[in-house]
Amino acid sequence: MLHVAVVGSGPSGVYSAQGLVQRSGPPDIRVDVLDRLPCPYGLVRYGVAPDHEKIKSLQNNLRTVLENERVRFLGGVQVGPGGVPVARLRELYHAVVYCVGAATDRHLGVPGEDLPGSWSATEFVSWYSAHPDSVTDGFVAGARSAVVIGIGNVAVDVTRILARGAPELNPTDMPQAALSALAASEVTEISMVGRRGPSQARFTTKELRELGSLPEADVVVDQAELALDPAYLDPSGLPAAQRRNVEVLRGWAAAAPLGRPRRIRPRFFLRPVELLADGGRVGAVRFERTVPDGEGGVTGTGRFEEIEAQLVLRSVGYRGVPLDGLPFDPGRGTVPQLAGRVLRDGVVSPGEYVAGWIKRGPTGVIGTNRPCAKETVTSLLEDAPALVRREVVEDPLAALLADGVRPVEWAGWQAIERAEAELGAELGRGVVKLPDWDALWTAARTARS
Repeated sequence: MLHVAVVGSGPSGVYSAQGLVQRSGPPDIRVDVLDRLPCPYGLVRYGVAPDHEKIKSLQNNLRTVLENERVRFLGGVQVGPGGVPVARLRELYHAVVYCVGAATDRHLGVPGEDLPGSWSATEFVSWYSAHPDSVTDGFVAGARSAVVIGIGNVAVDVTRILARGAPELNPTDMPQAALSALAASEVTEISMVGRRGPSQARFTTKELRELGSLPEADVVVDQAELALDPAYLDPSGLPAAQRRNVEVLRGWAAAAPLGRPRRIRPRFFLRPVELLADGGRVGAVRFERTVPDGEGGVTGTGRFEEIEAQLVLRSVGYRGVPLDGLPFDPGRGTVPQLAGRVLRDGVVSPGEYVAGWIKRGPTGVIGTNRPCAKETVTSLLEDAPALVRREVVEDPLAALLADGVRPVEWAGWQAIERAEAELGAELGRGVVKLPDWDALWTAARTARS
């Protein structure tokens, strides 16, 4: 019997578990999927926007893996400081696969970034997704104009949520407090700003098009600004995805606004240089106009523009953080690895593996995690004959319980699901997420009583 721990129950973790238990041949493999949260699915639950029901339905596929008789979900288990040390996991399991993602966001590094009213998009997403670590409310309180810095899919997500009306958000699983705050929002101007041009934007065309289908928002685009991008004038040489993006923006630039109550303004070739205060909080963002440098980047022009904003959300990427007991490359924000095998001082560390963003960096979409996990699982299975010879405890869960760890098992997660369905029924909505740690723990405990 080969006992494997997978740390993290997001897509990369579940795809790793799936690859391990669905292959044929000896040795027999049992997988424990550990997560710091009492709920599985990682960013599919806490990162995918609540109005993206089709993408969120991926949870059904992940559920099938976690319900496999050879897989055990152990939620509410902290790995690292204050929890189960990495060294202890190595004592309990023949192999450990770390799928801990990229837990923090990148900063702009400009003056005023820490002003009240300036947040990371990660914080905003956590709030409207009911992540139990979210302790902040009042994102939109008192705001009339918002600036979203970034032109990737997360930037599009937060822009779309700001521009949606309450009737569109009510059927989602958004927590009630966030729904009420967004329903009362007075934000009418939302600028989504990138330092490069439309042909270099990171959003997908499907995400971009959604902005044009919002019933309460016009998309207003300045054709002269788009034309600063040479590829905008002649997109024929662009890859298909970028060419479609340019075509969508071109259509908006040629269309007249319909007079809807909110306006979304995609902006390009503007680099943030300072967040300006107004009454002790952010009141505007100062940008420098950029132009293409002919080598795929941009250069500053020395010309500046200010955009009013009482709410600023930066969406400029994620970054991995060190996990005590594992090596870490601070330059890349990843764990050093070779085909998923953890490297310590350049040498493969037997029985330690990584998959997902902590392995390759925060790149790709959800589906990118599948081949990433497959590579790691292939390496682990190649190593299995040597790994299985290591002596470990017969039942890692029993050992964890003896250590004082009290995990939320699958029945506890099902109790949380029932509580969220009941909360939604009380509110006259569908399923509504429980908003905090206390509510999650209280619901999970009902499975034990």
